[in-house]
Amino acid sequence: MSSGRIEKHTLLNAPLERVWEALSNSTKFGTWFGMRVDGPFVEGATVTGQIVETQVDDEVAAMQRPYVGAPVTLRVVALEPMRRLAFRWNPLPGTEFEDLTTLVEFTLTPQGDGTSLVIVESGFDALPDEHRDATFDGNSQGWSLQARLIGKYVSVQAAR
Repeated sequence: MSSGRIEKHTLLNAPLERVWEALSNSTKFGTWFGMRVDGPFVEGATVTGQIVETQVDDEVAAMQRPYVGAPVTLRVVALEPMRRLAFRWNPLPGTEFEDLTTLVEFTLTPQGDGTSLVIVESGFDALPDEHRDATFDGNSQGWSLQARLIGKYVSVQAAR
């Protein structure tokens, strides 16, 4: 791990409004991400949920299958319409480190007919040494897959 920060960039073939809806609507977010969220995303709120299989990619759904039912807690720290969604979550659920969180940020910028999405997860330096590298590597791979999933989701929405 070279830094305590993961950063993924992707250009989505969808207008800003559609991408924002896919991020900010907790039900739609859960559809592509693979998470059932028990409430709306509201700045300052804590929402809980469970891992489920994504509805947009069978290969990724199969990878998520062993984690189905795992609890997830998101503390929404920013909800800036058409621009940014940020939340804190625990990358080590089910461990003695329940209070540790990383910050996940989705930042949108219109780009031509599409939307630039930057996903950043930071704060890995706060994790215990014995978990830091493996968690960083796993989440880095996970965010690459999530960038693919949201791209598929907003493209499918365009076809409807």
